[in-house]
Amino acid sequence: MKKMTLPKIALLVAINFALSITLIAQTNYHTQVVDLKLNGTSNLHDWEMKAASGTSAASFAVTNGKVTSLSRLSFSLPAKNLKSGKSAMDKNTYKALNTDANPNISFVLTSATVVPTGGNNYKLNCQGKMSIAGKTNQTELVAMGIYNPADKSFTVTGVKKKKMTEYNRKAPTGLLGTIRTGNDISISYNLKFKS
Repeated sequence: MKKMTLPKIALLVAINFALSITLIAQTNYHTQVVDLKLNGTSNLHDWEMKAASGTSAASFAVTNGKVTSLSRLSFSLPAKNLKSGKSAMDKNTYKALNTDANPNISFVLTSATVVPTGGNNYKLNCQGKMSIAGKTNQTELVAMGIYNPADKSFTVTGVKKKKMTEYNRKAPTGLLGTIRTGNDISISYNLKFKS
């Protein structure tokens, strides 16, 4: 039986260490698909605005085909990308969001936990800073994620309920104040990330 010399042992330890780092390295992802909806109510009817563009980036750690952590997540949406199909409503919404001075709605992650829920499904508990109309608040986003190992994509979906007054905004009105929107809104998102 041959003895291993100290240089051979050091080389094997270095190779093992390098391989373990590679297996748990963070991978940077960017959105390929953005589907965002803003929903609310009014004294006349419920309303919805949609956006199909925005930018988002994330860093997920994938170990042995499983997502183990999320260390970076940012999202930015030009508020004027939100469209209702009704130009008067869009104009009132942009005014309420003060888009001339604060053109973007954004979220930046400060911390996250990834919880496996079976198969390639995950629950993402994210803490971060959400900015709307120039006001930034600490907020929690809870999302569901599905990792596809075949194309190494990650799809994230969720809904966040907010109040416009949390961001010092008055709900938009229309027709000289006869149509009033409610204070409660929900933001639904479906983002597909690829490395």
